[in-house]
Amino acid sequence: MEIPTIVLPPVETIETISIPLPTADVPSYIPMVVPPSDLQAEEEPEGTASEKEPESPGMRKVDIPFTEKQMPVPETEILVTATTTAVVSVAATLTATAAFKYVVTAMKPILKTTWKKISQSKKKVS
Repeated sequence: MEIPTIVLPPVETIETISIPLPTADVPSYIPMVVPPSDLQAEEEPEGTASEKEPESPGMRKVDIPFTEKQMPVPETEILVTATTTAVVSVAATLTATAAFKYVVTAMKPILKTTWKKISQSKKKVS
């Protein structure tokens, strides 16, 4: 019995091309600072103006206990509106879910009997 063999041709070497990395001349400049002609000294000491945050309308600040920080809190009217909206939306969702489950459990037997009657009438006709 003769075992078949495969004769492979000799491997040819392929030279790879060397591509150099691209280079670029990045432009650079030295910035020139020109002070304004009407430059005057500040009246307040440095640091006090930057520490004060601008007052935004509709916000009040509440002191955080045991720290020296203040936290902005919306006004009472805004909080009441947001809370009422959240409570109403959650209540409506829970009520709709419960009503849908009740309708499904009530309609399931009715739909099953109707389906059986329709399928039996189709069998009699055909």
